[in-house]
Amino acid sequence: MSNYRGNENFRHGVPGITGVLLSNLGTPDDCTAAATRRYLAEFLADPRVVEMPRWLWRVILHGVVLRVRPARAAHAYKRVWMAEGSPLLVISQRQAQALEAALTAQAGPAVRVALGMRYGRP
Repeated sequence: MSNYRGNENFRHGVPGITGVLLSNLGTPDDCTAAATRRYLAEFLADPRVVEMPRWLWRVILHGVVLRVRPARAAHAYKRVWMAEGSPLLVISQRQAQALEAALTAQAGPAVRVALGMRYGRP
């Protein structure tokens, strides 16, 4: 016997809600070297991003990359950072809001759009 109970809130004849997820890699919380280091550490530690022996990559990542790259990357981020925050996050949030508004205008209020980032926050 299965333990599957389904969605107890589902009712036949009641329109459901359609969800759309916009996904992006992610962004640092701030354009500082510390925030960039946290983001790069999470991103570059993913074995799907760098495919080499884990022990070797961890030595390179923590011994070289995370000591040198965050300051350089933070400097580049400062040049493009917006008053509202990371350009990638700000623009992605605007796109999600615009898409939800357009879909709601076409399909009604049963459409929700959310933004998700793989690394960092949100």
